[in-house]
Amino acid sequence: MENKEHLKKLISGCLKNDRRSQEELFKLYYGKMLVICMRYTADRDSAEEVLQEGFIKIFDKLEAFNYKGSFEGWMRRIISNTAIDSIRKSKRNPILTDKDEDFKLGAEDSVVIAEELESLGLKAEMAMEAIGQLSPAYKAVFNLYVLEEYTHKEIAEILGVSEGTSKSNLSKAKLNLQKILKEKFMNID
Repeated sequence: MENKEHLKKLISGCLKNDRRSQEELFKLYYGKMLVICMRYTADRDSAEEVLQEGFIKIFDKLEAFNYKGSFEGWMRRIISNTAIDSIRKSKRNPILTDKDEDFKLGAEDSVVIAEELESLGLKAEMAMEAIGQLSPAYKAVFNLYVLEEYTHKEIAEILGVSEGTSKSNLSKAKLNLQKILKEKFMNID
């Protein structure tokens, strides 16, 4: 990754609305930030729209970055929040209702699921593909809890739901992932 002095120079250029600095900063973080957007969206086009909106917010809020902590972490937070906002803005509210994928909650726990995934030799891209098949509500909670490491209380505040809904959606997401992966790898046993 770029050194801190070069990053400070880029940020300084962006604050002066220098297009070359903005373009270089965009290119520098494009791939990493697109991956975050793809965790929350249904397809690459939607992810790129969220990414574009996220970078606009980053450039607008750049003067608020105080060089304490990681710049990339600061950007990740803005991009994640932008993706979550796009979920909220969707016509139907998938966070509150996911009746189409309501599976009975079983006694399966994350250790069992992790062991099964490990035994399949699952690669990261296969896992991300399976996560991409989750409904928006389950995908959002799963990403925030597992990948972004938010607590259920924080997720509830971010998504405007109860902690119980967050916990329920995470549990259902895990069950759905297990079902998706079992179907995909049914002939491996």
